[in-house]
Amino acid sequence: MEPYELDALKAITTRPPRDYREISVAPVTPVIGAEVTGVDLARITDAQLAEIEAAFLDHHVLVFRDQEITVDDHKRFAGHFGELRPVNPPPEEGDPHVLEIRTSAGAGNVAGNAWHADGTADAEPSLGSMLYITETPEGDSGGDTLFANMHLAYEMLSPTMRGLLDGLTGIHDGAHSFRGYTVPANYEIPVNEHPVVVRHPVTGRPLLYVNQAYTSRIPQLSEDESDALLRMLFTVVAQRPMLNCRVRWTPGTLVFWDNRCVQHHATYDYYPHTRYGRRVAINGGPLKG
Repeated sequence: MEPYELDALKAITTRPPRDYREISVAPVTPVIGAEVTGVDLARITDAQLAEIEAAFLDHHVLVFRDQEITVDDHKRFAGHFGELRPVNPPPEEGDPHVLEIRTSAGAGNVAGNAWHADGTADAEPSLGSMLYITETPEGDSGGDTLFANMHLAYEMLSPTMRGLLDGLTGIHDGAHSFRGYTVPANYEIPVNEHPVVVRHPVTGRPLLYVNQAYTSRIPQLSEDESDALLRMLFTVVAQRPMLNCRVRWTPGTLVFWDNRCVQHHATYDYYPHTRYGRRVAINGGPLKG
C-alpha cells in the first residue's frame, strides 16, 4: 500500500482503547464494527446509553445479540438518539416509523442487495438505522450484511484525488435506486445535491459521500467525466475488503449503524428461503462539506 494509505489505517488501529464501565465492546474488525454485550435494550440505563453513543462514534456499527424487544422497546431505544424517521413510501398499514423487512419466497432480488447508504437523496439524510432480525433463513445462515467505513474510503484515496473531490457535489436522485423497477405510486421522489466529501456532524471527520443507489451525477463535470469518476468511486468500496465488516444475523440480533459515514450491502445468498425483521431509522440533519 501507499504511505498515505498506511497512515490512514494506522490512525485507526493505534488509537487508545476506550474505557467502558457499563457495557462490554469487542471490535468486529480494527476499522469498523463492534459487538456490544452486557446490556438489555428493553431496560437500558442512562449510563449505558452514554457509553453506547461513544462506541457508536468510534465503531460506526454496533451489534447487539440475544435481545428480546417489542416494537415499543425498539422505537424507544432509537428515540434516545433523535426523532424517528417516517418510512418512505409509508406502509399501507402498521406503524409509519417501522419498515418491515420481509423477503418473499423465491424473490428475484431484495432491497439493499448492493452497496448504498439509506435515503441520501433526501435533503437531510438519516442519522442511522436500527435493524432487528427475528427470523433468519432456513439452515441458520445467509443474508449477512456488509458495512463499509466511508471515512477510511476517503482517507485512503491519494492526496491529489482528495483535492479534486473536495470541491465537487453529487446529485442524489430517489428514482435512481429504482432503475429497472417500477417506482411505488406513493413514493415521494426526492432529489437533492450534497458535497461529494462531507464532514461528520459530530466528529468533524471527512468522508466519501457518494453511493451507487442514489448518486446519479457530478454536475461540475461533463457527463462522461462524471460517469467515469463515479464508477471509480463506487468500486472503492467493492474492491477494498479492508473497509468493511460482515455481520452474521441470528434471531434476536439488533444492528445500529451510522448512516452518515457507513454504506451497507444486504447479501441475498439465501434464495429461495425467507427472513423477517424490522427497521427503525432516526432523523439526521443537513450534511456539510
